[in-house]
Amino acid sequence: MDEEYQRLPPPLQGEIFQVKPDTGTGVVVLGGSSGRVDVARARLFASQGATVIALRWFGGEGQVPGICEVPLETFFAATDYLVELGCTRVVLVGTSKGAEAALLAAVYDPRISAVVALSPSSVVWGNIGPGLDGISWPERSSWTLRGTPLPFVSSDPEWVGEYRDGLVAYRGLFERCLQVHEFEIDAAAIPLERTIAEILLVAGCDDALWPSDKFAASLVRRRADFGLSTQLVLGKDAGHRILLPGETTSRSSLRAHGGSDEADAKLGRLAWGHIVDML
Repeated sequence: MDEEYQRLPPPLQGEIFQVKPDTGTGVVVLGGSSGRVDVARARLFASQGATVIALRWFGGEGQVPGICEVPLETFFAATDYLVELGCTRVVLVGTSKGAEAALLAAVYDPRISAVVALSPSSVVWGNIGPGLDGISWPERSSWTLRGTPLPFVSSDPEWVGEYRDGLVAYRGLFERCLQVHEFEIDAAAIPLERTIAEILLVAGCDDALWPSDKFAASLVRRRADFGLSTQLVLGKDAGHRILLPGETTSRSSLRAHGGSDEADAKLGRLAWGHIVDML
């Protein structure tokens, strides 16, 4: 297939990859809290005949510098553009906080046909970094919809850090927050039963950053209560970083992610078969 890529038109930020001939499927790739515009992953999806947007959704010009009250309309606008290009099927692919965003977008945008959520959350969390006003604390929601912040599960400033291989492992923090702020969970839960989009959840049981395996299981149960099926792919020894075919990652980080390159890649290969079927 012939591939072309170009910058996205304002106000969208990132890059778009178009292939000829195309399959009519549009994909939006959302990175996590690193803020990376995942061009390599976008190319992988473009190789399957999709028109793919590698979206910058925070940290860019005019955007919030952190994941703080990011408008969900940012993701709706990416869908708008794919529809304008003639895509008849739109798939969101998100990792970690990007997965949180992708699942929420599917709840509120019926044009989204499917979501691939890698290392997902089942609830909305607070901000990571400041908003446009530069204020990081007090804590605020990661997301807004029509200008209104979404309810979220609060953090716990009393949490004492846990370490793994010399790096902070935040899984215990998120598990503690769910216990300490249990009364906030219902309002903050991602209401995934409100979408009929296909949902594929991929998580590593050795995720040291947050309990994505437990989050994924919670989402499956929630949808099952409403008679909706959900695909779930778990990796027993995989961590937070899930490597799709051909992907590599640097192990240098200030946070523990768990897993290993081998286990993370094994889960990625297993998930890729399901992803291709979904595309």
